[in-house]
Amino acid sequence: MRRRWLLWVVALAVLVAGALFVFGAGREADIVVVRRAPIVQSVVATGRVATPARIEVSSQLAARIERISVREGDAVKAGAVLVQLRSDEAEAALVAARAALREAEGRQAQLVRVQRPVSEQQLAQAQANLRLADQELARARDLVARGFVAQARVDDAVRGEATARAALAAAQAQAQGNREGGAESELARVRIEQARANVASATARLDLLTLRAPVDATVLTRTAEPGDTAQTGRAILTLAQNGETRVIATVDEKNLRYLRAGQRASALADAFPAQPFEAELFYVAPSVDAQRGTVEVRLRVPQPPAFLKPEMTVSVEMVVGRRDSALVLPADAVRDADAAAAASGKAAVLAVRDGRAERVPVSVGLRGVGTVEVLEGLAEGDAVILPSSSARPGDRVRQRAVRALANPQAVPMMTR
Repeated sequence: MRRRWLLWVVALAVLVAGALFVFGAGREADIVVVRRAPIVQSVVATGRVATPARIEVSSQLAARIERISVREGDAVKAGAVLVQLRSDEAEAALVAARAALREAEGRQAQLVRVQRPVSEQQLAQAQANLRLADQELARARDLVARGFVAQARVDDAVRGEATARAALAAAQAQAQGNREGGAESELARVRIEQARANVASATARLDLLTLRAPVDATVLTRTAEPGDTAQTGRAILTLAQNGETRVIATVDEKNLRYLRAGQRASALADAFPAQPFEAELFYVAPSVDAQRGTVEVRLRVPQPPAFLKPEMTVSVEMVVGRRDSALVLPADAVRDADAAAAASGKAAVLAVRDGRAERVPVSVGLRGVGTVEVLEGLAEGDAVILPSSSARPGDRVRQRAVRALANPQAVPMMTR
């Protein structure tokens, strides 16, 4: 009997020890402490280097290429000759047009210096002849009336007067046509205008055979060689206009709320990952690409490095939020209650309160690389249980380890 009693005592002692171990010591849990640290949130996007404009140099006429003065990578100034096409026929046409202009101008000079004065003199002579014919007719009529001459004398005088009057009319018409504003004068003016238009047309056609740089630029591509035939509208050279260097990138539309013009950014060219350069966001597209779910952004590069080239792939990190001193936790310590709560900044953590796990609602702010800012719900020094532990709300817990922040300086978040 006594032996059975001792067995019961030993069993009870074992049960009590197990209960004390399980319920007294509590569950082991990985714990992290809320602390103050700087945090930066940023949005990262991939894009390409863009120039203010890409210009394709092509011919408006089909002609043989005689000379190309530049190659890929060359810098050119506005007005510099890039391509020379065969121009023999156009030059001959221009010579002929200039000769025709000189002829038209010579005819006008002849009209002014010779024909106009001569016609005026002829008009004066016709007027004098008419006066003489009128006097002769009057004299003949007087002599006939007095019976000194026959009627035939009057008939001759009438014919003379009519001839003089017709000659006067012809001289007047000739003089009027040669005067300023007259028919001959206008015809000479029109001939000169036509000749000048022909010269301008021939000059323009000749100019089309010399292809020049429209702006200061850099040659990107060259697709022809001397001896080739330039085809209408087919690019011979492609230029990148000099000016402000830009980066055009696309950002996931979920990050649209973070973007503002004027935000600073750090950029890296994939070909030179160790040489970052500064950029500034200046444009956010007013619409979203519905197929990709992205929005286009543009950044200017105030001081582009020498290695930066058009169409180069670039990653840009736009800083959208910064705190020099914030309450921070590892991002995996925060348990989002649901999608709506996460979107609104409301979430929860399992905090250690009086040795037990307690679900505490928190409001989160900026999100950095592996870290998150706690705005409400926790204080500096509070212990938070990581999700890797099996503890549940209400469990008694004991600390297994205190994990420090991976990066107390809060490297900016890389989110796409």
